[in-house]
Amino acid sequence: MRRLQLYIEGQRVDLFKDESVSLTQTIKNVKDIAKVFTEFTQTFSVPASSVNNKIFKHYYNFDISGGFDARIKVDAKLELNDLPFKDGKIALLGVELKNNLAHTYKITFFGNTVNLKDILGDAQLSSLAFRGLNKTYKFTTIVSALQPSVPITNDVIAPLITHTNRLIYDSSSHPVYDPEATTNNLFAHTGTTHNGVAWNQFKYAIRVQAIIDAIESKYPSIQFSNDFFNDNTNEKFYNLYMWLHRKSGHVEPATQVEVIYTKLQDLISTNTQVVSSVSGGVVFVNSVSSNPVTSLRLKLNPNTSNIYSYQVIRDGGQIITQGNNVSNNINTLITSPEFRDNASYLVQFSSPLGIEFNAGDIEIEVNYTDFENTPPTFEKDTYENNATVTIDANPDFQFNIVEQIPKMKIIDFLSGLFNMFNLTAYVDGSGTIVVRTLDSYYAASTQVYNIDKYLDTTKSTVDIALPFKEINFSYKGLGTFLAKQFNQLTNSGWGSLSYSLDGEIFDTPSEAYKIEVPFEHMQYERLFDANTTLSSPTATNIQYGYSVNENQQSYKGEPLLFYPRVASAGGFSPRIRDTQGTDVADLDTFVVPSNTLSLNPSSIPFGSDVSIHFQNELSEWWANSQDAAEQFANDFTDTIFETEYKEYIQDVFSLSRRLVKITAYLPMKVYYNLQLNDLIEVGQSRYKINSMKTDLTTGKTEFELLNTIL
Repeated sequence: MRRLQLYIEGQRVDLFKDESVSLTQTIKNVKDIAKVFTEFTQTFSVPASSVNNKIFKHYYNFDISGGFDARIKVDAKLELNDLPFKDGKIALLGVELKNNLAHTYKITFFGNTVNLKDILGDAQLSSLAFRGLNKTYKFTTIVSALQPSVPITNDVIAPLITHTNRLIYDSSSHPVYDPEATTNNLFAHTGTTHNGVAWNQFKYAIRVQAIIDAIESKYPSIQFSNDFFNDNTNEKFYNLYMWLHRKSGHVEPATQVEVIYTKLQDLISTNTQVVSSVSGGVVFVNSVSSNPVTSLRLKLNPNTSNIYSYQVIRDGGQIITQGNNVSNNINTLITSPEFRDNASYLVQFSSPLGIEFNAGDIEIEVNYTDFENTPPTFEKDTYENNATVTIDANPDFQFNIVEQIPKMKIIDFLSGLFNMFNLTAYVDGSGTIVVRTLDSYYAASTQVYNIDKYLDTTKSTVDIALPFKEINFSYKGLGTFLAKQFNQLTNSGWGSLSYSLDGEIFDTPSEAYKIEVPFEHMQYERLFDANTTLSSPTATNIQYGYSVNENQQSYKGEPLLFYPRVASAGGFSPRIRDTQGTDVADLDTFVVPSNTLSLNPSSIPFGSDVSIHFQNELSEWWANSQDAAEQFANDFTDTIFETEYKEYIQDVFSLSRRLVKITAYLPMKVYYNLQLNDLIEVGQSRYKINSMKTDLTTGKTEFELLNTIL
């Protein structure tokens, strides 16, 4: 019999002498491969001794002030024969009473990895701090972020992903642009500043590793190893970015930034004034008994689509109506009690990106009733701006990452990465959370334990190991315009995979298994010159993302992950234009978003076959190319499935795979050191551990084993 010791927050717990305590462990279970597991015990009991009553603060007595909080797991550790065995948490489930006296406390021990969810709870990514990474949001900073260094060392960049407008490249002699100069033709036409995409079509993106850094910074008890995270040589992960796209359409200003308003100064009368007058942009209302004023109406019709805010202020102080972060026409009626006679009214504006009104686009009506007419008529005094009104961009507008990062729980973000890359995790002796790919975890151990002499030969089973007929891998977010179009044309999700061995159909069992990662997966578009005078379409070096739905309306979707690649213009410089002037920037280099780690798998030194598709899809960069390089379209073969799932999943579907259930009575020297990536040898056969349940006091271990396949 082994001696088991349990400590809760450093205090040793009294145990029943005959209590059986079982520890179940699994790192990846063939029956539920999308979950990250940790060791846990079955519920067991400890006596309501004086020692334990003190630890649990007489939990059965709910009248005690400041008693034990069973809503929270507390630190605990297990020892075997006074040797440290497992660290984790204890959850108190309840107390059993006999003859109205406390008799037994029911508790469960959890391994440390499950502690992630306890620590993080429902905390959002927006609760993290991204110190030093916030940027101003304006023409010059976006242009700079579109052109990072090579290789990219910046944690915050701006990719060519538009939130609303679809881009074109047309070198025709007559550029395509509309009267309001909101063209999306990227060709740098000479003699005009009307073409080019508006700079505020773009948003920043953050390196995913920077989010991991922020998690570790906020939660000191969460420190990941450098086996997958925290490794800048792991390009597959380190080069991954998340688009900072919290809402569809334009960026909204950060709430903590003080908004600077500009007062409307330019107003003139457009008719004979009866009940009001104007001076310096302030409308004064002072009616007479025969013409009582009833209301005031404000009409706004900006000529740019930037967001803006407006306020109507009465008597120089009180805001009686306002609109925040609007981007359309406004027609608002102000009535009693906000509107009063014998008062003054001022309109003021603010815009983080700048806003402009043409002459006559701002109109104020003062409505009154004329009782001198029979019958009485409804009349109005009207005022409007007689010249263009330009509200400059708020110079203090910050692109605050915590307000722009997609809405997502931290635990869902981490779980998504674990499922995306088939990661597994466990806590080592130093408290570090070791995160590795499943294949590398199994490859890290060469230890083999032969347990022939410990076997209980009275009973064992050999079961089918295939728990499902196929596995479907996909991204949750497949709603952008081109990804949706791909699905409609191919009846398949972009980058998704339905897998069964050699494509065969298995009807035993009948269920399919679904692994869906909670991220957006966008299909990108490489632009070709739309100039119809050219003999054949010419591919530019411009690839961009178009974040709209199938109706081409601005689209939020799930958090978008992508690889940024810096492309050289190669004679196809995209033009970015300022919305508050005539400034333009013709980019020599720029960030193109990609689902592949490189654009050219054969280039040196940055060539790579890696993609974040589950199945190999045609590269957006090469798919429509007319030259010999078109062959590269199929060459990004290192998909997530191929590199992270295939070895494990192929074995699951193998005709030779079995799930073997056996029982052994292991000596302490074996199960004390046994790790879940060690191999178990029975006779001449070797097995991986699917799960194991051990009675810590007797060493009785019930194994679920998967035979290795050569």
